[in-house]
Amino acid sequence: MRLLRKIAFPITLLYGFVIYLRNALYDWGWLKSETFATPLISVGNLSLGGTGKTPMIEWMVDRLQGHYELAVLSRGYGRSTTGMQEALPQATAQEIGDEPLQMLHKFPDLTLVVDANRRRAVRWLEQHKQPDLIVLDDAHQHRRIKPSHAVLLTPYSRPFTRDWFLPTGNLRDSRSQAQRATCIVITKCPDTLDEVERNALIEEVQTRKDQAVYFTTLEYDPILQGETQRPLTDLQSQSFTLVTGIADPKPLVTYLQDAGYRFEHLKFGDHHRFSKSEIQKLAAVEQLVMTEKDYARLGNALPRALCIRMRHRFLGSDGSAFLERLGFRIPSASA
Repeated sequence: MRLLRKIAFPITLLYGFVIYLRNALYDWGWLKSETFATPLISVGNLSLGGTGKTPMIEWMVDRLQGHYELAVLSRGYGRSTTGMQEALPQATAQEIGDEPLQMLHKFPDLTLVVDANRRRAVRWLEQHKQPDLIVLDDAHQHRRIKPSHAVLLTPYSRPFTRDWFLPTGNLRDSRSQAQRATCIVITKCPDTLDEVERNALIEEVQTRKDQAVYFTTLEYDPILQGETQRPLTDLQSQSFTLVTGIADPKPLVTYLQDAGYRFEHLKFGDHHRFSKSEIQKLAAVEQLVMTEKDYARLGNALPRALCIRMRHRFLGSDGSAFLERLGFRIPSASA
């Protein structure tokens, strides 16, 4: 893989030039970014998936939904439908995408729309739902809309400052575009992160003096089987097969290994579309465990499977500071 990426370096240079030119056209005003009356909060990254966008939006919805009328707008990556779709309770992953369905399972009353044409979807939401705010999923590189605030996520193990353009690296946008973010959240940090390393990371990723930097770690608990919730520790007494079809399964795999769980790992690509034969093989596994995103796609076909829930936890008081930076004051928002 590393050799192939080195061979592809000329393509990387061409890709980087195209990205530079596109951003320059927006910066010069030759391409227009549209603003809207409704406050828009963009949650995105500069790289391919694996930074934790969906869990971050879930964290925000969990804390804001009881205080504000909010809507979430997603592209609905991986769905088989086209155009705009409002996510209804009976929706499937094929209709709206696996990540939107995951959010809908957690927040069944959430106003959620999928559309690749985000401007059209925002207009529809303003006309038909009148939300207090709209959260834009995976929209940092989508410059046809200018958000009120932009939340940029980057992983602790490989922040955007140490990455390079596709296909040599994982960046799909220029590192310079971090300067458009209201705040940067470094995700998947060890919960033992000390002040020295924290300050060093802030100095590394911060692109403006007024740009806030926050830190989160991942938590895994509980496990679900249908509507039944159990503690993750129930799995310690048995071996199981872990299925992942996500961009970065390493933090979950490392967590389970360090905690002494006994399992076989079947790794698939992000948003993998499981074939009928693959589902049949998985159905024969005695104890099957998967991520929430995989469960959104496979839960109906594999009712005996267990699902591990993942969530962000802000370190220290970063959670409250994060919401305040975005203009919200919500009690008990530090977790």
